[in-house]
Amino acid sequence: MIRRHFLQALPALALTGCVSPSREPPAIVFFEADSAALAGPGTEIVRRAATVAARHPGAVVRVLGFADTDGSRRFSQALSRARAEHVADLLRQAGVAGERIRVSARGPVAFEMAEQESRRVEIHLGE
Repeated sequence: MIRRHFLQALPALALTGCVSPSREPPAIVFFEADSAALAGPGTEIVRRAATVAARHPGAVVRVLGFADTDGSRRFSQALSRARAEHVADLLRQAGVAGERIRVSARGPVAFEMAEQESRRVEIHLGE
């Protein structure tokens, strides 16, 4: 649980503005099992990531979707894509230009981390 709150707090560290785009820590949002909907604290994290992206208008914003290993590989791949697309839509709504956003689905991640933490989307800012 502590790790989860730490990962959710990383975007706040980037708000200081003293980090270059390639060194910005990724913003990470978590999802419930079998869901691509994001609410509450997750939407605030996406808004903060959009604020950081606004400080670096030339940087590409990479949105990477992940899923846990429950269900078939095909289902997990589709779910990770839906999660990433949802976050990309929220970034666009927050003012990030669509042509800056690159979405990819990584699918299921086995044994990388706790199952709940595998259900995530990472937002990376780069050159």
